[in-house]
Amino acid sequence: MNSADKITDLATALERIAGWKAAGEKIVFTNGCFDILHLGHVDYLEKARGLADRLVLGLNTDASIRRLKGENRPVVPEYARGRVMAALWFVDVVIPFEENTPIRLIEAVKPDILVKGDDYAYENIIGADFVISTGGKVQTIPLVKGYSTTQLITKIKQSD
Repeated sequence: MNSADKITDLATALERIAGWKAAGEKIVFTNGCFDILHLGHVDYLEKARGLADRLVLGLNTDASIRRLKGENRPVVPEYARGRVMAALWFVDVVIPFEENTPIRLIEAVKPDILVKGDDYAYENIIGADFVISTGGKVQTIPLVKGYSTTQLITKIKQSD
């Protein structure tokens, strides 16, 4: 499967996920903008995948990011971000989503494990209560210090 084939709508993703679950594979879900891929993203996602057999990634669309982060974001367009994320061996499927939060995806996927960075407190993790109520787990992963897209953009602007 090439990277473009890993980017799919929710219905197609759910078919793949059903097959993985039927084969006894565990599913981990995470989400984000992943604008300007950096070491922090790679480390986080690789560790997330290490918790289960399959990593399902919800990817904010361009419109969603503009609502959340402002008109100057994203730097990298949605299709390019999706292809870069899908090219990572540890990402099994990428599902773009238009909403401000991934709750619709989380409720549809019903992951075994929901993962966010340790910059999130449990009570602020969207979908945590739902995942726990379905028998899943919620886990945070330590972030690599000094790596964030916002920090990278600020550093680039300062050097201009």
